[in-house]
Amino acid sequence: MSHVHDSQRAQEPKHAQALADPLTEPQDASVGTLVSQLSSQIPELIRSEMRLAQAEVAEKGKRAGIGIGMFSVAGLMGFFGFAVLLAALVLLLDLVLPAWAAALIVAAVLFVIAAVAGLVGRKKVAEVGSPTPERAMSGIKKDVATVKGERR
Repeated sequence: MSHVHDSQRAQEPKHAQALADPLTEPQDASVGTLVSQLSSQIPELIRSEMRLAQAEVAEKGKRAGIGIGMFSVAGLMGFFGFAVLLAALVLLLDLVLPAWAAALIVAAVLFVIAAVAGLVGRKKVAEVGSPTPERAMSGIKKDVATVKGERR
């Protein structure tokens, strides 16, 4: 190996160097050395996959939280709309036309806000999709297949 190759490898993460060694120079290593390298690489590989899964789940959770918040806004606006509608019915019975008409207009505006918030919330929750960390699961399946000696 050249000095340039060594300095480039020094900049790589430690687990990337460990993973690269058996793949680039298998003819130079004995079976015992390869097994030893494999046993030291597997824990790092598992930790890396777990970090990826954790980051993926956190990102999906954040997006789901926004949608759930919008559903909450929709529920609250619906509640206020119902309360104003009830107040409007009371005013209607009192036959004070301007007061009940104003209450009905306020109720209609609140219901429109609730409908818009509900639609936005539903869209945000639908965008999240499955909470399963798909990229991490795919990586783990590939890693298991590689350890078993399968090629894809």
